[in-house]
Amino acid sequence: MSSASLVTKGSAAHAVAAPDLVRLDVRGLSTSFMTERGRVQSVADVSFAVPAGRTLALVGESGSGKSVTNLSLMGLHARSAQPLVGGHARFVRRNGDAVELIGLSEKAFRTLRGNEIAMVFQEPMTSLNPLLTVGEQIAESVRLHWGYGRAQALAHAQRMLDLVEIPAAARRVGEYPHQLSGGMRQRVMIAIAMACTPTLLIADEPTTALDVTIQAQILALIGRLQRETGMSVLFVTHNLGVVAQYADEIAVMYAGRIVERGEVHRLFAHPAHPYTRALLDCLPAMARRRPHAPGVRPRLSAIEGQVSSLFEPPPGCAFRPRCPVATAECDQAMPSMIRVNDQQEARCIRLRDGFHD
Repeated sequence: MSSASLVTKGSAAHAVAAPDLVRLDVRGLSTSFMTERGRVQSVADVSFAVPAGRTLALVGESGSGKSVTNLSLMGLHARSAQPLVGGHARFVRRNGDAVELIGLSEKAFRTLRGNEIAMVFQEPMTSLNPLLTVGEQIAESVRLHWGYGRAQALAHAQRMLDLVEIPAAARRVGEYPHQLSGGMRQRVMIAIAMACTPTLLIADEPTTALDVTIQAQILALIGRLQRETGMSVLFVTHNLGVVAQYADEIAVMYAGRIVERGEVHRLFAHPAHPYTRALLDCLPAMARRRPHAPGVRPRLSAIEGQVSSLFEPPPGCAFRPRCPVATAECDQAMPSMIRVNDQQEARCIRLRDGFHD
C-alpha cells in the first residue's frame, strides 16, 4: 500500500492551528421541514464543539437527527422540503476568520464546501457520478477552488488515489465508479473530500455499507489523514463499537436532541443518560460480560420500543416511553442538560436524584 503524504496548498495552515482552537462551534441548532402533515421539527437545540485536530462522534439510532444536523451545517437540504434552520454554527477558516454557517448564502457556501469543509457520504454509489471517471470527479474541486488546469488537476487526482491507498492509481484515475469495488469507491469519496485539504471533515456513516475488514481500513485511513493534516473530524455513526477507538469526544442524539455529551472514555465508563446506557448494553462486548451459562452464547440486549414519532412527540422527555427508570415527572417538560462532571453532561432529570451515582 502507498505511504504517500498529503502535501497540498492548504497543508501548512493546519500545522499552525492553535491546539485550543474550536474549529466548529454549534449552538442551539434547530431544523424543521414542511410535510403533508404540517411542519415537523427534526432537530432541536443541538449544541456541540469540534476542536482543531480532534474528532467528535455523533451517535444514535437511525432517525435520531444525525444526518439532518450535518446537512443543516453544510446548507444541503432540498429547497422543496422548505427547511427552516435556526441557531448558530461558527466555523473558523484556515486563515483564522470566523464564518456563521447558519443563514450563509449559497454563493458563500460554495467557497467553503470541498475547500475548507468536506463531507464523506455513507453510500458512494449514489454520490459518485456514473458518467465521469473517478479522476475527473476528484479533480473538480482543485479546478474550482485552486484554479488548476485539467492536466494538473488530474495529476493531483492520481496523487490523491495514491494517498487513499488505491493500487494502480495511474490506471484507476481513468476508470468509472462501476469498475471499482465498494471499498475502493468509498476511498474515492475520501479522496474527493481530501483533495483541497479541508480543515473540517464530516464523515456521515462512511463505513455502513462495507464489510468489517474494509471498515477498519477506511477508519484507519481517515485517522492517518487527520494526523497528517491536523483537520477536525465530525464522525457520524450508529456503531458505538468504533467510537472508542477513533473519537475524542462523543455526543449522543435521540429524537433530534443531544441527550449526552462528553469525553469518550469517561462517557463509556460511566454513562449518565439511560439511553446511552441502553446503547452500550447492546454492544456484543457488554453481552459477553453479563452472566450466562457455560457453553451458552450470550444474548445481545435490545432497546424496547421505537424512536418517538416526530409528528406526535411524547410530552416531556422523548425517551420516556422506552426508559426503564422513568417517573411521572419525566412527562412534565423536556429536561435541560445537567452537568455530570467537568467532562460530561446529560439531559435527564434523574441526575438531580443521584441516579448517575
